[in-house]
Amino acid sequence: MSVAGGVSELASAGGASSSALGLGGLEDAASAEGVVLAGSLDEWVAGVRERGPGAESAGLLDGLDVAQLSARGRINALVVLEQHLSWLQAKQVEVLAAVAAYTDTPEEMILAAGGSLSDVFAAGWDTAVEEVACALRLANVTAAQRLQAATLLAERHETTTKLLAAGQITYIQAQTLAEQLRVVDDSAAAQVEQVMAVKMPSQAAGQTRAALRQEVQKADPEGAERRHQQRVRERRVVSNPDDDGMALFGAVLPAEQAALMEVAVDRRAQGYADDGRSLEQKRVDALFDLVVNQPGVVGGSGVSGGSGAGRSSGVVVQLTVPFDILVGEEDGPGELKGYGPITASQARALAFAPGTVWRRLLTAPESGLLIKTDPTTYRPTAETERHVVARDQYCAFPSCRMPAHRCDLDHVRPFNHRDPERGGPTVPDNLQPLCRRHHRLKTHHPGWKVTRDAHTGTSTWTAPTGHTYTNNPPVYRE
Repeated sequence: MSVAGGVSELASAGGASSSALGLGGLEDAASAEGVVLAGSLDEWVAGVRERGPGAESAGLLDGLDVAQLSARGRINALVVLEQHLSWLQAKQVEVLAAVAAYTDTPEEMILAAGGSLSDVFAAGWDTAVEEVACALRLANVTAAQRLQAATLLAERHETTTKLLAAGQITYIQAQTLAEQLRVVDDSAAAQVEQVMAVKMPSQAAGQTRAALRQEVQKADPEGAERRHQQRVRERRVVSNPDDDGMALFGAVLPAEQAALMEVAVDRRAQGYADDGRSLEQKRVDALFDLVVNQPGVVGGSGVSGGSGAGRSSGVVVQLTVPFDILVGEEDGPGELKGYGPITASQARALAFAPGTVWRRLLTAPESGLLIKTDPTTYRPTAETERHVVARDQYCAFPSCRMPAHRCDLDHVRPFNHRDPERGGPTVPDNLQPLCRRHHRLKTHHPGWKVTRDAHTGTSTWTAPTGHTYTNNPPVYRE
């Protein structure tokens, strides 16, 4: 019997002997019997790949010496690790589904605490999203997607979940199936899943997504048309920050309109002079010209074919930049509202553009936090509001990235409408930007509490489970 074969048999049998042996034991035995180590490790990894993931093989992977594997063995090891990731993600799906099903604030608890029926409604939101987002350091939307996918997989797609646990498909494939079949009834979902269960193990994630779109259209053509019309009503412009002072700008719109726009951009780009720009660079410049540099557009020059440099768009943007960087004594980032850090040259170009209005913001030397302002009424003054928005930049909930200018300004310590002198003052130290969802969560959900350290600006949130999560405002001197 070969050493690799012995390990395979022990691992298949399970029990303490397989985990006790480990890969260290495999190496020792191989040396003692004069077996070629690379060959035996290669055979073991190939055997694990064939059998699929499990607790026994997972326990042995920690001792895997990659340097002892052949080129073929390393590819097998890569697949084995991916299989075990899928196996673990199937376990995570099970836990997430249980978290999503747990209601932490029953109606009786809210009413007993003096809450109203509207408070019950507000607390009935799926606040599991908030805690999962904080615990796993995810964006709220990502946490919500994981919880929803886990619930659908656990309740509706047993076959797909088993494929995931067996390492035959990836989590992305399982999540995609759950999300795309969410819009059809149980019968159609089961029909499509049966077809996809055969296809997915041999597909890449992109192929699975494309095949699902086709199968959903076949299973529910009338529903597909209704959903398309709904998406048309939801069309929107999107703008997302990218690295190195760049951004992704576009729109979610009907596919036929996108095709026409591509043709228009290509035609515009083809009309530009051969001046060293690549085709892609010309296409980007063409899109900018078509949107901005048109007669009648605010700030538009009506001139085409340029890069857009040196033209004023005539719109309002907010930029925060240290004075020494602004005047060129240092090079460092500025903060562009709605985007994030941009380079010093970009910041100066915006700051010294015609028509720019400057407002001075003061920071504390010892902490780098924004300072200044005074108390009084419930509604903050315009200056106070600008201060808090500039200071925090985003919603103060740990996992939320809603820009502060689109948030409510919330009193951390509640304002006393009857006796303002005794309540939380309307000053920056007692104000924080909260998006509408997290404002209502903080106000109405008895299980969530927040405090704010006036010196550091750190907000500490306590969840219904007792776990705490912190949020720190940006430090301007960094």
